[in-house]
Amino acid sequence: MTTPLPVPHAVGDVAGHADGSDSARRAAPVRQEEEPAMTTPLPVPDAVRDAARAQPDGQLPLYVYDLGGLRGHAAAVRAALPERVELYYAAKANPEPPVLAALGPFVDGYEVSSGGESAHVAAAVPGRPLAFGGPGKTPGEIAAALDLGVNRFHVESAYELRMLAHLVAARGTHGNPVKVLLRFNPAVSAGEVATGALAMGGGPSPFGLDPAQADDTVRALTDGSHPQLEFLGVHAHLASGLAAPQLLAVAGSVVAWATELAGRHGAALREVNVGGGMTVDYRRPADRFDWAAYGAGLARLLDEHPGLRLRIEPGRALTAYCGWYVTDVLDVKPSHGEEFAVLRGGTHHLRTPAAKGHDQPCAVLPVADWPHPWPRSAASGELVTLTGQLCTPKDVLARRVPAAGLRAGDRVLFGLAGAYAWNISHHDFLMHPGPAVRFV
Repeated sequence: MTTPLPVPHAVGDVAGHADGSDSARRAAPVRQEEEPAMTTPLPVPDAVRDAARAQPDGQLPLYVYDLGGLRGHAAAVRAALPERVELYYAAKANPEPPVLAALGPFVDGYEVSSGGESAHVAAAVPGRPLAFGGPGKTPGEIAAALDLGVNRFHVESAYELRMLAHLVAARGTHGNPVKVLLRFNPAVSAGEVATGALAMGGGPSPFGLDPAQADDTVRALTDGSHPQLEFLGVHAHLASGLAAPQLLAVAGSVVAWATELAGRHGAALREVNVGGGMTVDYRRPADRFDWAAYGAGLARLLDEHPGLRLRIEPGRALTAYCGWYVTDVLDVKPSHGEEFAVLRGGTHHLRTPAAKGHDQPCAVLPVADWPHPWPRSAASGELVTLTGQLCTPKDVLARRVPAAGLRAGDRVLFGLAGAYAWNISHHDFLMHPGPAVRFV
């Protein structure tokens, strides 16, 4: 800002929409494409369909987590990765204890990003290695993480390094220095980050250390002034939503940058954490990230660096496919030449489509029984927009879905709801009840 922000005499006099969007003055974004949200039906696993069908009417919406499917997917991911690549699950994507436990046989550990996550994951999967990342760590969180025996600290700033060094020195290491990865935010070329990716670094960002601080920070960790800390290497998570070729290009750039940095200080570079960021395509759910190509590319990269260990931290790409949000249709109605189905629940349960700006893939489960004395409302056309119960035009789960004949009472199953879904949603808005949860 170049001028002070004026403060109104009575903030409460400012009129805006209930969701804070001030939509009385601003229209919601208009989608440019006219094609349907989905062009092929979304396949539903039998166990999920059975759970959705069996759920009583009064107990919807429902989250169903397909743990068998999750285990199969995680096993395939693990098999695609070469030796010297450690697989950590980013617990922020979905911290449900049964999900964490189901991943246990296939991951080397879990990445956590707060004191709350550290305590939660340690209780859900006791004894498993934890890596503590994320900006803004507090002294209390670091102390608690040390008590838990956290396996790695991803240090985000020079201040955080000084704080960690002081807290570790005060408690003592008993001959076991605390292992540190320095998270940096090096620049990447535009060609390495695909259009539409979520940039986490490579430019001005609250994440990681500025490259200009790299030499001073590595020197502070390797010149003997902090014997209570052990420098292992570098962490860099620069973008999310990348396909295998782009993610491999970023990984190669990060490893080259880290190798040069460590070499300038005569420091051993034992580990580079290249983060996650594997794409999940909500528009084309069958088009999955190419783990085989990614694993082969990482193997080639490791061949060029014989003493190096790589670590990756996928979240969404591991658990998105196991989750389903099941609900029922409350009403179907026309509006200005289009049709809308109002569903029980909405984006306060499944925030993903609103947060990412996509249409959530779904399948319809027709329900023949209609227990009410009044007639059912039904769609008369081919395409229906699926909305929730919130008092905001942003409460849209999927637009222009092929759902001819959709009726009140039918059930809708939204797939790819196993990551950044319920746990990131604004649960309390309008005080609707929360969803039930089942693990199958």
